[in-house]
Amino acid sequence: MARTVELPATSAEARDRVLALLRACHRQVDEVVVADALLITSELVTNALRHAGGVTGFAARIAGDRLEVIVEDASPVRPVVPSDIRDGRIGGYGWSLVRRLATSVAITPSADGKGIHVALRLT
Repeated sequence: MARTVELPATSAEARDRVLALLRACHRQVDEVVVADALLITSELVTNALRHAGGVTGFAARIAGDRLEVIVEDASPVRPVVPSDIRDGRIGGYGWSLVRRLATSVAITPSADGKGIHVALRLT
């Protein structure tokens, strides 16, 4: 029987899972990389909860020298960078941060929305 893993209900729960995974890996991970991983995770989950109908799938794993995080949501709409970023604007920077910090980003459509696959080099 397959074990069902509960979806994170908040970005904090998702960050806790990623932090536990990074702490359990058998390599030293720089604290800046840990902070980047937690920020990416937080942004993806928060955006799924606020703008995309909720988190429908979540996975995090270490593959070789990379952390891979997948967040699936209930919306087929791809994230965008706002065209009107101005001084003093509140919000709208998360997707830009994810793309800047991640080693790679891929968006895959699904029957119920989309999946955002992010990899971050750990070394």
